[in-house]
Amino acid sequence: MRSLPGRAALMLAVALLLSGLSPEAALAKDLAVAPVAPLPDIHLSFGNGNPEPSQVAMTVELFLLLTVLSLAPAILVMMTSFTRIVVVLSFLRQALGTAQVPPNQVLIGLSLFLTFFIMAPVWQTMNKTAITPYLDKKIGSDEALTKGMAPVRDFMFRQVRKKDLALFERIAHLPETPQTRDQIPTYVLIPAFVVSELSTAFEMGFMIYLPFLILDVVVSSVLMSMGMMMLPPTVVSLPFKILLFVLVDGWTLIVGSLVQSFH
Repeated sequence: MRSLPGRAALMLAVALLLSGLSPEAALAKDLAVAPVAPLPDIHLSFGNGNPEPSQVAMTVELFLLLTVLSLAPAILVMMTSFTRIVVVLSFLRQALGTAQVPPNQVLIGLSLFLTFFIMAPVWQTMNKTAITPYLDKKIGSDEALTKGMAPVRDFMFRQVRKKDLALFERIAHLPETPQTRDQIPTYVLIPAFVVSELSTAFEMGFMIYLPFLILDVVVSSVLMSMGMMMLPPTVVSLPFKILLFVLVDGWTLIVGSLVQSFH
């Protein structure tokens, strides 16, 4: 009886004979190398050492644009109404006692759209006085930056507190005491504005906490008087908090108060 390797060799030989190819020809066919396609030409060229001023200006503009885009999140958070809105909404969620409702994505998205709504007049002024004239080559980059920052500075000056602004003026050791808004540097105005926004947001958060805190105290007192000390008061008060918030149309009150606080 033939072994398995012997049978395999016999079947391979029969197949080659039926196909009309000799084993040497089949082996040569298998070992034949397909023609290799030629490689494409690669050209590497450099510009001359004296680029035109327009090319240099375009490169600088592109670099500045990439820098602004990388700093856009920080600019959005620190120089707009976003800080106050997101802090107040976070206080609201904590006061309700719902750990992840609404989720973070919803709070951040709502804060962003409210920020766009509140800052729309500022951005329209920036576009009219700075961005459009600069794109039309009517003003230079320095003048466009100055005119573009003016509406943002006006917005921050309307919201900043005098004591916070005075604090950072004192810390900055300015050579002379500013007499007008134009004499206050932007790097002094921005941290003062952020601190003022946090202070205002915490005050609004305290006012939001009060009614829910009173409801927690009432529920806790009732449970203790009934001897139900093992039942967490927050579990019982949560449905009443949600009911109270819905009955008073809480979202309209909170969002309306936030928007009106910037006017």
